[in-house]
Amino acid sequence: MSFNKRSQRLRRARKSAMKIKARAAETGIPRLCVIRSNKNISGQVIDFKTGNVLASASTLQKLASSAESKETSKLAAAKDAGRALGAKLKELGIAKLACDRRGYLYHGRVAAFLDGIREFEEVSV
Repeated sequence: MSFNKRSQRLRRARKSAMKIKARAAETGIPRLCVIRSNKNISGQVIDFKTGNVLASASTLQKLASSAESKETSKLAAAKDAGRALGAKLKELGIAKLACDRRGYLYHGRVAAFLDGIREFEEVSV
């Protein structure tokens, strides 16, 4: 069996998804789904019971709104997008999330995105 990066990530994603679904079913807390591409990162907060998206943020939204975005690094853009999502969560009154990294390692842009969300004292991921 050939193991490349993508198959390893999908294996990790399947393992963690089962744990996250069980935790969300027990507690009823929303799930934060992190999507990462080569250039951008985005996150969606999904309600467990209804499956509706409660809030979302992306580096694409930041790129459209700022003219100086070409000078910022992908890491800084990820942290800004995390801060934007944290602000939306604070407005909605959501304090806890179950983080679904979809098999991506807690490293680099994923870590910066989640740290940006955690900058708001009320939100814990």
